[in-house]
Amino acid sequence: MTIQVEYLTSTKYALSLHTTTPELGLAISNFAGDTRSQVWDLGRDLSSYVHQYLIEFIKPQTWTDLAFLAVAQGPGGFTGTRIGVVLARTLGQQLDIPVLGISTLAAVAWSYASKNQETIAIAVEMPAQRGQVFGAIYQPSPDNSGLITLLADTVFTPEAWQETLANWKTDYQLIAANSGLAATVTSILELAYFDWQLGKRPYWSEALPYYGQHPVV
Repeated sequence: MTIQVEYLTSTKYALSLHTTTPELGLAISNFAGDTRSQVWDLGRDLSSYVHQYLIEFIKPQTWTDLAFLAVAQGPGGFTGTRIGVVLARTLGQQLDIPVLGISTLAAVAWSYASKNQETIAIAVEMPAQRGQVFGAIYQPSPDNSGLITLLADTVFTPEAWQETLANWKTDYQLIAANSGLAATVTSILELAYFDWQLGKRPYWSEALPYYGQHPVV
């Protein structure tokens, strides 16, 4: 079986958004030498200013330059995650371009793997509400072109997560995703681009937030 790898042309770009925390992360690239990203700590003003920052950030490119969008789909804060996914879906619908949702935990794993050239599994843990933990385990692909999901994003009690790690059969690197997550917006973009190269073109409505927990008990 031959896998057809596709690339963006130098005049086409991809844009990623990360809003699962009070920080806003944006990244844009044509994957041909022109890449930029920026993070803003907007706190409670995220919903009020995200559009303004996005409009300024995308320049000098225009909306018609975009081939696809990528968005951090969670886990993360309920409101922030929803803001990012809804914005990406709206843009995808209006521009008629694909929207690729990428796990927040996968982005953390890829940020670590791409910098450290790790080949062992990467376990990522992140605090969740009500004393629980989000956990996932990923394996960098042999050709360093993304991640293989060994354990999908799941909500655990701390005890269950520790038991999962204790019983894991292979070596792994444990990463705690506690802060600065918006900086992984470039990893969101890179992981989405790997999917794009493999021909994945998800319709905008397929991008769904992953909350993991109900916001209200």
